[in-house]
Amino acid sequence: MWFASALIGLREGLEAALVVSILVAFLVKTGRRHALRWVWLGVSVAVLLSVGVGAILTYSTAQLTFEQQELLGGTLSIVAVGFVTAMIFWMRKASRTIAAELRGKLDEALDVGPVAVLVLSFFAVGREGLETAVFFYSTVQTAQGGTSEPLIGFTAGILVAVVLAYLIYRGAVRFDLGKFFTITGVLLVFVAAGVLGYGLHDLQEAAFLPGLNTLAFDASAVLPETSWYGALLKGIFNYSQQTTVLQAVAWVAYVAIVLPLFLRPKKAVAAPAAAAIKE
Repeated sequence: MWFASALIGLREGLEAALVVSILVAFLVKTGRRHALRWVWLGVSVAVLLSVGVGAILTYSTAQLTFEQQELLGGTLSIVAVGFVTAMIFWMRKASRTIAAELRGKLDEALDVGPVAVLVLSFFAVGREGLETAVFFYSTVQTAQGGTSEPLIGFTAGILVAVVLAYLIYRGAVRFDLGKFFTITGVLLVFVAAGVLGYGLHDLQEAAFLPGLNTLAFDASAVLPETSWYGALLKGIFNYSQQTTVLQAVAWVAYVAIVLPLFLRPKKAVAAPAAAAIKE
């Protein structure tokens, strides 16, 4: 699951890091560096809260029964799919106006006072952080090797995102962020479809949904999860060698609906986020 985890960490981390870069650049450009400490304090609180939520979700379920764990895991997996779906569509739409909106909100917050700046920074970063925490939990539930593999993936993705955002902010690197978010968005559609299928399977194992023994296919003989290619598919797309009819229908329906909507032509060309940061 390292690839899916790294992809989520990279995508969420870059969105959050770009938001912070826009806020910092605005304060620096307008000569209000004194407010930077409130931005960083809000960001720090958001990060700590997100880590705390992820840790609580991941490590506090050991006392639950198997059925309760499956019910919670399945429910949060579906919630995570909702978060990821909203995330890719939000960035697709908001990339055109996010810089101007953030600058306007920060300008208003500065007029109110330091606490308003802290709250704005907290919510600007906290949304991505909480989404990542929920997705981290759902990813851990699908991982066969414990929490280390998803944790490594998330950490690597977030670190790369922070470095990229800093280089963009400094003007040391330029690339088409629109294409980046489109490509990662397409990959995340398939990742989310796999998480949706796994979440529904958890709910079936918890006896919350029927059809656990009604298989759409059993590919354990030709594409076992223990093989390197089976493990690769499982790590990227949450492949399951024994897939129920409900899982298969949900996977196909999700991809068939979400992918065309995401790839439909935009009404206007989005301004590059890197240029927005430098304004």
